[in-house]
Amino acid sequence: MVKLVYVVRARPDISSEEFHRYWREEHGPKVASVAEALRARRYVQSHTLASPINEALIEGRGPMVPAFEGITEVWWDSVEELMAALGTPEGQAAGAMLAEDEARFIDFARSSVFLTEEHEVFNFAR
Repeated sequence: MVKLVYVVRARPDISSEEFHRYWREEHGPKVASVAEALRARRYVQSHTLASPINEALIEGRGPMVPAFEGITEVWWDSVEELMAALGTPEGQAAGAMLAEDEARFIDFARSSVFLTEEHEVFNFAR
């Protein structure tokens, strides 16, 4: 499988609370509504916690860029499957709709998106 990883930051005119609410309650259902058209197998939002532990992790490593609001992960069976989905009118419409919605709350200039392939080192959760 391949995974799209989207590391996101909020637009500067949106509070962190509103960002997280919109991402979870508005954008997430939109992604779910077009999952079939995109041939996506799995979609996960990982919201960054406001926690003293996060502050300690950063302090222990020296100067770092500010924390992202979170990470979106979307899985496909293969790059070819993703490309096939984006080659259909339905997939193109879904992608355009999601990008338009993301512009409502994501700061594109300070975020990053890329495809990855997982290489599991261990998994004790099974």
